[in-house]
Amino acid sequence: MDTLTKKEGAVVAVLLGLSFCHLLNDMLQSLILAIYPLLKESFQLNFSQVGLITLTFQLTASLLQPLVGHYTDQRPQPYSLTIGMGFTLVGLLLLSIASSFGMVLLAVALVGMGSSIFHPESSRIARLASGGRHGFAQSFFQVGGNTGSAIGPLLAAFFILPRGQGSIAWFSLAALVALIILLNIGHWYKKKRNASIKLPPQPHANSSALPRQRVIFSIGILIVLIFSKYFYMASITSYYMFYLMNKFHVSVQSAQIHLFVFLGAVAAGTFLGGPIGDRIGRKYVIWGSILGVLPFTLALPYADLFWTGILSAIIGVILASAFSAILVYATELVPGRVGMIAGLFFGIAFGMAGIGAAALGKLADVTSIGMVYHICSFLPLLGLLTGFLPTLEKRPVTR
Repeated sequence: MDTLTKKEGAVVAVLLGLSFCHLLNDMLQSLILAIYPLLKESFQLNFSQVGLITLTFQLTASLLQPLVGHYTDQRPQPYSLTIGMGFTLVGLLLLSIASSFGMVLLAVALVGMGSSIFHPESSRIARLASGGRHGFAQSFFQVGGNTGSAIGPLLAAFFILPRGQGSIAWFSLAALVALIILLNIGHWYKKKRNASIKLPPQPHANSSALPRQRVIFSIGILIVLIFSKYFYMASITSYYMFYLMNKFHVSVQSAQIHLFVFLGAVAAGTFLGGPIGDRIGRKYVIWGSILGVLPFTLALPYADLFWTGILSAIIGVILASAFSAILVYATELVPGRVGMIAGLFFGIAFGMAGIGAAALGKLADVTSIGMVYHICSFLPLLGLLTGFLPTLEKRPVTR
C-alpha cells in the first residue's frame, strides 16, 4: 500500500509539474501577443506586419512538432523538454533587446521552436501519468497552458507596458524555473521508460479497429475542425484588442483585461472538455464545442461593449472544450503514436493560428477590423462535419 501511494504521489507530482510548466510556457508565449500594441507603435507596423509576427511564431511552433513527435515516438528523449525551454529563454532575452523588425521575428521564431519541442513530448508524458484517464490528464495538462495564456496579457498590461520592451527580460526567470522543473520530470520519465523496457510489449488496448481509409478520412475531418477553431481563435488572440480599441475606444489596458477574460474562459473550457469527453464520449464534446458556438459568434459583431465581453467569454468556454477531446480522439484513432499525433495536432493548431493571423491581418488592412469578425462568425458551421466521425467509445467512463 505504501509503495502504491508513493507511485500515485509521483504521478500526481508529474501531472502538476507538467501543467505548471505548460502554464509558464504559454504565459511567456502570450506575452508576444499581448505586447502587439507596443511593438506596433515602436516599429511603426501595419496589421499585415503584426500578422507576420504571429505567422513566424506559429509556423516555427507548428512545422517542427510532427517531426519532433515522430522522432520521439521512435527514440524518446527524456530531457528534450528542458532543451525546448532553453530556446524559449533565449528568444525572450532577444525580444527584450530587439532593435528592428527582423530581430523581433528571429526572437519569436526561437520561442516558437521551444514550443515545438515542448508540446509533443509533454503530451506523451501526461498520457503516461494519466492512469487511464486520458481525457482528464490531457485537459489538466492543457488547462495549465490556457491559464498561462490568460495571465500573459495581465502581466503585459501592468508590468511590461509601463516599463517598456526591456522589461520582457525579467520573464526569462520564469523560463529558468520551468527549465529546472522539467529537468526533474525528465529524470522521472527516464526511470519510467527504463522500467518499461524490461517488461514484455503490451497490445494497444484502445485500438480503434477501423479500416485505414476510415482513419485517414476521420483525421482529415479533425484537421478541418482544427482549422475552424483556430482561425476563429486567431481573430481574438491577435486582433481582439485592436477591435475593442477601434470600435469602443477603450484604452490599451482595458482591451488587455478584456483579452484576459476571454483567455480565462478558454482555460475553463479546456479543463471541462477532457473529463466530459471521458464520461460521454469525445465525439459529442467535439460536436457541441464547434457547432454549439455558432449562435454566439454570429451575435458578436453586433453587440455593444458589455455584451461583447459576455459573448467572448461564452465563446471561449465552448470553443476551447474541443481541443483536448480532438487530441485524445485522434490518439485513439492511431494508437501507439502519441508523440506523432500530439505533434501533428499541436502543429496544425499553431500553424492554422499563424496563417489565420496573417490572412486576417491582410483582410483588416484591406477592409476593416470589424469585417474580420463578420466573416469569422460563420466558421463554426464546419462543425457539421463532426457527424461523419465514427463513435469510438463503447460506453461512457464512469470513474
